[in-house]
Amino acid sequence: MSNALIESEEHRALRAAVAALGARYGRSYMETVVREGKHTDELWAEAGKLGYLGVNLPEEYGGGGGGIAELSIVLEELGAAGCPLLLMVVSPAICGTVIARFGTEDQKRTWLPGLADGSRKMAFGITEPDAGSNSHRITTTARRDGDDWLLTGRKVFISGVDIADATMIVGRTEDSRTGKLKPCLFIVPREAPGFGYRQIPMEVSAPEKQFELTIDEVRLPADALVGDEDAGLLQLFAGLNPERIMTAAFGLGMARYALTTAVDYATTRQVWKTPIGAHQAIAHPLAQSHIELELARLMMQKAAFLYDAGDDMGAGEAANMAKYAAGEATVKAVDQAVHTLGGNGLATEYGLASLITGARVARIAPVSREMILNFVSHTTLGLPKSY
Repeated sequence: MSNALIESEEHRALRAAVAALGARYGRSYMETVVREGKHTDELWAEAGKLGYLGVNLPEEYGGGGGGIAELSIVLEELGAAGCPLLLMVVSPAICGTVIARFGTEDQKRTWLPGLADGSRKMAFGITEPDAGSNSHRITTTARRDGDDWLLTGRKVFISGVDIADATMIVGRTEDSRTGKLKPCLFIVPREAPGFGYRQIPMEVSAPEKQFELTIDEVRLPADALVGDEDAGLLQLFAGLNPERIMTAAFGLGMARYALTTAVDYATTRQVWKTPIGAHQAIAHPLAQSHIELELARLMMQKAAFLYDAGDDMGAGEAANMAKYAAGEATVKAVDQAVHTLGGNGLATEYGLASLITGARVARIAPVSREMILNFVSHTTLGLPKSY
């Protein structure tokens, strides 16, 4: 499923190399990790050693000097092999990108080499119980106390907090000129006094766990603030746009794994005189899913290109569209794959049933498809808001 017309030779080589890494681990590795309650430490470490985790980070800090385009290839190909690394969406894509663009020199030297080689991880906390998709309702606030900050609030559905060295928290500070609250980003170490986390039981089969955070008067030094206190939404969306692009890559990889499994099954499974894949009722839906995945990838590649080129506004629209298209295509592809296998689609042997709930994540997180439609209707089409 390559796009030779728009992908460079270097990108195709990266796809092939990562696909080879993924093939050595595969779906069985992921299922074993989940079943035993472990983490993907071996795959994460090897991907970091090979330079794949930090392919988007600056070379002077141990990265590959590429961008989100390259990082999305890594995640997609690992997903297509059945062993996606969800924390890639968070640690190098969101946190690494924000620090690389807006962090101080000390923050870059402290965090980027570890994020690039996989020896350090960082989680990202924005979602709150009462805010949902409305970032303007975030109640996690930071106030100055001498040279320090005091951070207080709650977060939910935060991935990988238990294995992250720190969490980049989206809070709000008061603008001294207007008195209004504005978004700011803070790096909070996992062991900071007052920082608590509780695992949220989930039906999604994944090694990365979800957590609720309680942040109770956590004292942070001045240099815990990432970037300019007055930059606000610019810095926030510098992380959220890559998140949407990488979520699209996560979904596309999952869908490709499901589609490949279904095609292999339909090619060999014979009930009457020919393999079931010869029947159009089986073949056409699989072909349609292939087309939809290719189209979604094209939008994802456009979004990554715009983001890496520094077009934040253009990337915002394209990243939302890519996430929407990939989410819809992923859910449909997984559903069709399961249906193609019939009863075997729910059998543990084929590894598809667990993808049913996983595919829904691509529609729900990090922003629902309805909010993306709101964004496109308001921002792109200029229609009035209903809220």
